[in-house]
Amino acid sequence: MNLKDKLLSSYLTSQEHLDLDNSLHDIKDEAIKVFEEKGFPSKKQEDWKYTSLNSIIKQDFSLVSKQEDTIEFKDVKKYFIHDLDTYKIVFIDGVYSSYLSETTHDGVDVCLLSAALTKPRYKAVIDVYFNKIAPQDSLTSLNTAFAKEGAYIYVPKGKAVNKPIQILHFSTGNEANLMLQPRNLIVAEENAEVQIIERHQSLNGNAVFTNSVTEIYAGKRAMVDYYKIQNDKENASLIDNTHIDQQDSSEVSVHTFSFGGKLTRNNLNFYQNGEHNNSILKGVTIIEDKQHVDHNTLVHHKQPNCESHQDYKGIFDDNATGVFNGKVVVDSIAQKINAYQSNNNILVSDKASINSKPQLEIFADDVRCSHGCTIGQLDEDALFYMRARGIGVKEGRALLMYAFANNVLESVKIPQLKARITKLIANKLEVNLGFDV
Repeated sequence: MNLKDKLLSSYLTSQEHLDLDNSLHDIKDEAIKVFEEKGFPSKKQEDWKYTSLNSIIKQDFSLVSKQEDTIEFKDVKKYFIHDLDTYKIVFIDGVYSSYLSETTHDGVDVCLLSAALTKPRYKAVIDVYFNKIAPQDSLTSLNTAFAKEGAYIYVPKGKAVNKPIQILHFSTGNEANLMLQPRNLIVAEENAEVQIIERHQSLNGNAVFTNSVTEIYAGKRAMVDYYKIQNDKENASLIDNTHIDQQDSSEVSVHTFSFGGKLTRNNLNFYQNGEHNNSILKGVTIIEDKQHVDHNTLVHHKQPNCESHQDYKGIFDDNATGVFNGKVVVDSIAQKINAYQSNNNILVSDKASINSKPQLEIFADDVRCSHGCTIGQLDEDALFYMRARGIGVKEGRALLMYAFANNVLESVKIPQLKARITKLIANKLEVNLGFDV
């Protein structure tokens, strides 16, 4: 039985113990029909032309962990931003860990999606926001059908969460192959503010396949600052689907740091449904061996007087493969748009490759839109200059690559996170940079 058939046959069983109202059951039933019709995406689809899931979906994944797994904080401390006071929502093999978590209902809700889906006190928010912007593509629909756990973050009008929130998903590897489908819902109402750090981390070499969906709603003048750390082990694969709805004068930024994992696909979609919005999409990818990272982005400008800024840097070594498929759509009503898109890449190895496709679809005439892509190697003249001043080849190459990625790091607003990312980059480049940020 292939993975698609296994998922379809297990759907009804997975719903038996879910205490959901009829409307949510209807949403899930409709979603599984969409997945049954469309199946897993293939390279025949334009958006998946350079990324194949065949090596993943041919494996026999367990859909739930067959045993209750616990881990000690000392074993996973290094994956937390532990020098920063944060709320924490932690899952182990898809199951909430109260021991490792710190949630709150003090003016804001930082808790579990399962509680929000089943308890009457959350129904008004769920009815308005859950599954309202997630598109009916195959993988998002698959997640909608099976999702029962994840993070639920609700920030009411005029509130600011008093410290950042960490969302951590650990897979123990106690199952030989495990598929996880977490679902996050983040709602920041008018004038609300929140910062979120998300990480998916396997703890041993067994295969794990995560199909994650996050919906983010930013009300008028809301600010959402979101960071994704992707530095998983070599047999971990992640499909990350993030969908963002912005209202008037809101600002949402998403930084994606992709350093590890077998295959990573980031589907990041912004929908600007108000005026004077600002959408910020930035990323750094540093991979090697046969790793594969695919950034698929969309910014849809639906209203006038808005901005979007995309800046993705990639460094690829050995047989690594990168993909950037970025699209900006400007509707005819969306005049006076300022949209910037850039994808710059360094190929360290002759066998590494990058497929870059920046796109603009503009139906308005009073706009400032630009896009660009560069693919090259390190500047040999700059490297020679550094060597002439006593800097070794390895350190010189590392410093050049760090400088290449640094403008993305400059916009990270959490100092402790910025320091952590700098150390991760140094580890990836196998060098001591000799300075802190």
